[in-house]
Formats: sequence, structure tokens, C-alpha cells
Amino acid sequence: MEWEQGSMEALQRTVRRVWDRVPLTRGKMEKAGITPDDIRRPEDLRRLPFTTKQDMRDAYPTGLLACEKRDLVRFHASSGTTGKPTVVGYTKNDIATWTECMANCLETAGVTADDTFQVILGYGLFTGALGFHYGAEAIGAAVVPTGGGFTERQLLLMEDLGTTVLTSTPSYALHLAELIRERNLRDRFPLRMVILGGEAWSEAMRERIEKELDVVAIDSYGLSEIIGPGVAMECGHRNGLHLNSKHFLAEIIDPVTGETLPDGEEGELVITTITKEAMPLVRYRTRDLTRIIPEPCPCGRTGIRLARVKGRSDDMLIIRGVNVYPSQVEALLARIPGLSLNYQLEVSEKDYMKELTVHCESEELLDAESAETLGRRASKKLNEGLGIRVGFNLLVPGILERSTGKAVRVKKAA
Repeated sequence: MEWEQGSMEALQRTVRRVWDRVPLTRGKMEKAGITPDDIRRPEDLRRLPFTTKQDMRDAYPTGLLACEKRDLVRFHASSGTTGKPTVVGYTKNDIATWTECMANCLETAGVTADDTFQVILGYGLFTGALGFHYGAEAIGAAVVPTGGGFTERQLLLMEDLGTTVLTSTPSYALHLAELIRERNLRDRFPLRMVILGGEAWSEAMRERIEKELDVVAIDSYGLSEIIGPGVAMECGHRNGLHLNSKHFLAEIIDPVTGETLPDGEEGELVITTITKEAMPLVRYRTRDLTRIIPEPCPCGRTGIRLARVKGRSDDMLIIRGVNVYPSQVEALLARIPGLSLNYQLEVSEKDYMKELTVHCESEELLDAESAETLGRRASKKLNEGLGIRVGFNLLVPGILERSTGKAVRVKKAA
């Protein structure tokens, strides 16, 4: 793996910064028998201890800060739905770095100063909206900060302001596509590109969104603990996400053993920030499953390229002894004519064994006989594709809740 010029020195500065200012990280390094002076070559990165989301929760709210609190200009945080939120602080320089990362990512995607860029993400503690907002302004695009929800207003402004690019979650983009198709509105919009992220989505969903909206769908990657969106972005070739290598180092590890894997092998993505001031993170375990693509991109850009995230290691379901990822189910559903990609997976337990039921909406309202036929066909395809028997429940269109945030794909039976 080749690093950009200056990355080694930036890593050494970061390691020294957390050693001097973050007791939790220093304690981990001391336990591993490592000091900043031991980090001399790129290979030494793997000697450093991991940072985890649990570390951030244990240090809540500001125990991982590597600056004085008076130097902070902003906080962002996760939702905290599974415990305390993870809080991230930013200095003025961090905000400038984030803006630079986002501007670089948007230019990689093909956004220009001629675009009108609609941000359909929630403004507030979540990082998504403000990251795209500042990045788009930095390259001179006209930003429409509509935020999340209010679908009718989204459609109105898309038409009246001439939105050419929008960003949202994939599930919400699919919802917009359904409404635009149903109302025959597509000719009213100059929309040419959608940039999607915030949740794992399959190539099948990309194809569905591109077909429905007649756009190019670009995959974006980021996470609030690292900086927010702006970590990596696809170019127009859509065959891997270009990492902002000036600011981040990427490794792929075996999620069970923690051993570093060679380029090309799939595993868990680990990221080290090398330019952040307020909360630099060393070897942060993202839990996202991907791989480093060793082949060069046809676009000519150099540096690390990541495959699209398959899912999260902690999203994996073990059903009757078989590993199942939501993205696998989504890909199978997309191959069944008559089904939408609005779905939810319900996990229950029977006789100490996990059972899976797939709930999925049909594309259109069906009579009883057609619904029964489609349900049988879908059940058969899922069982064959997954190699295990799962339940299938066909839903009428529109019954599952639509969200501008991350779609809830998995739920436990009541």
C-alpha cells in the first residue's frame, strides 16, 4: 500500500498528539509497549492499538479530546440509540479540513459550480447535511438546504429551483423516485445526479434508482466519528470510492482476529485520521466491510480506492447457522419482478434457533391471486438464493415507514 507524500510525518504528529493529550489512547499504547518514537515506517501503523466506538462511549462526552475545550467551535454527535451518543468536537481548522474533504469528494463525483445542489439530509447534530452544504458552497454550487422530510416541498423546490444534484439516503431517494414516477413528474426536473450514503445499499438498488430517476447515482462514504461525510467518494466510473488519502489512512483487517489483510481481501475497514486537531482517532474500527481495490481507476486518480461497503460486521445475521447480510437479501429482492425495494427483515427465535421473515412491498397494488403468486415466487427465490428457508410476507405499497434518515432494515419480533 502506497502512502501520499507527507503521510508518514502526519501520522507521527498525530500519534504524538494523542500520546501527549489523550490519556485513554496513551494508556492503550503503554499497555502494548509502544511509544510515538516506535512509529518510523508505514508498517508500524499496525502495531498501534485500535480505537473503538465503545472507547468513545467510555470517554463520553469529551474524554478523547486532544485540544483545549476553548479551542472547539462545534460539536456533532450520533443518535445514541444503542447507548450514549458518540460526541465529536471540531476546531476551526477541523471545519476547514472537513470543507476541503467534502469539496474534493464532490469534485470527484462530478459536481461543479454550475450545479444547484439540494441537501435532503437532517441539519443538526448529525454530520451529513452540513458537510455536503459547506463542500458544495466551497466549489461554487448553489445550495438548497431543504433538510430532511417535507417531501412535497422537496419536489416543489426541485422543480422551481432547477435542482441538478441532490444528496439523501438511498432509501429516501427510492421514495422520491416512486413519487416522481407515480405523478409523471420526471420531465419537470433537470436532475442529473444523486449522491447517496448513510446506509449500506446494493448495486441492485443503485440500478433501480438510476432507472427510475434517469440519473447517475454516486456512492459516498463517511462516518461521524472520523469527520462526517467526506472520507471517500466514487468518481463517474462508479467502480470504487476514492479515499481522501491526504487526511486518512485506511487498513483492512480480519474482523475476528484483528490481523491486517492484504489489498484485495475483504474485511473490516480501519481508519486513522492524520490531520485532525480536536479528536484525532488512531486505527478506528468502523465495523464496515469492504476491501482495498489494488487496480488503478480509469479516471486516472491515484491513491487508495475502496470497494462499496457490503454492510457492517455487526449487522450480520446468523440464521440456522448461515451468515446473512441485509445487502444479500436486497440483491435477491431486486431480481424478482413486481417487488419494490422497500423491505424489512424480522428476526425471531423458535426452539433456540433464529428465524428470518422478509417483509417487502409490491411495486403496485395487486389482486389476491396475483399477490399470492408473487409471494410464492419471491419465497422460492429467497430460499434458493440464501440457501436456507426464510419466511416471506408481501406487503401493499406504502405500508412501510419512509425515513429521510437511515432506513430500519432489521427488527426483532415482538
